[in-house]
Amino acid sequence: MMTAEEIHSLVLDALPGAQIDVVDTVGDQNHWRVVVTSDRFDGLSLIEQHKLVMGSLSSVLGGRMHAVEIKTMLPE
Repeated sequence: MMTAEEIHSLVLDALPGAQIDVVDTVGDQNHWRVVVTSDRFDGLSLIEQHKLVMGSLSSVLGGRMHAVEIKTMLPE
């Protein structure tokens, strides 16, 4: 199982300066929603943005983390 703090740290390591909101969607520490706002997404397709976030979580997906829903945004 993961904690929100661990997920936040993994994503922040890959995307320094990003704003990251992590929510345990069903309360089991296995199903998460991660909302990431970053300048790094500028010029990238939605798929490329999600790949960046998924890449930061690849070491725990399928193991300590069962499922993740990702939303990416550019800062306003």
